[in-house]
Parts: sequence; structure tokens; C-alpha cells
Amino acid sequence: MNILVLCTGNSCRSQMAEGYLKLFAEGKATIYSAGVETHGLNPGAIAIMKEDGIDITNHTSNNLDEYIDIAFDYIITVCDNAKERCPFFPGKAERLHYNFFDPSKVKGTDEEIHAAFTKTRNQIKEYCKNFVEKNIAAAV
Repeated sequence: MNILVLCTGNSCRSQMAEGYLKLFAEGKATIYSAGVETHGLNPGAIAIMKEDGIDITNHTSNNLDEYIDIAFDYIITVCDNAKERCPFFPGKAERLHYNFFDPSKVKGTDEEIHAAFTKTRNQIKEYCKNFVEKNIAAAV
């Protein structure tokens, strides 16, 4: 089973989702993440995932063009921009969408920024856990 998580820049939300999907899928699916653009990994995303015991420092920021030849079972867009800009993918991938808040856009104190990353991370964690229980664990 192949799953693509798609975001605008593949720097934050899609990277967190990739980390959690890999954790919860326990090797039962191949997880990819990409962006309609590439912005590099967001240091805030790396730090907030590390707080939950997940190391995404070796993830790369990939452009969706790199994966155009892969047959995906699911394409999950994690922001409205990616949903609108996602091109046609060949095959029968089921498309799912959830517009997670972008914590990288928050300006404020360190505490306010940390709180925004924590909130988004926890929402993504819950979404990914439910997705795996419904679509991967049930299929195996």
C-alpha cells in the first residue's frame, strides 16, 4: 500500500504526518510526503516531533513530480492550497483532505509559536492514528 501526504512546501504538516503514518502503520504501508513546492524541513516541525519521540531529521523535502509514476492507494492533502494545486495522479488513489492549521505562519513569543506547533502536531497525530486504524489495520 502506497500513501502520499501532500502539502504546499513539504516542510511542516506533511512531514509530521509522514512521521506519524510511518509510526502507526508499522511497516504495513509505504509512506511518502511531498509538496507542490519544496521549502526544506521546518526546524519547528523537527523539534515538536522530537518532543513526541519521533525523529524526522532525515526526512527530505520532495516535490510531488518525483512521485508521479508511483501508484498510490491514498493521497492525503493536509492544506487547502495543496488540495487545489494537486495535479491529476494516474490510478485509483482515494483522495482525502484535512486542512490543518499551519503553525509556521505564527508570529509571537516562543511560547505562542510552540503552542501552535503542539496543537497542529496533536491534531495530525490523531488524524493519522484514526486513518491507519480505519484504512491500514483493517485492510491487513
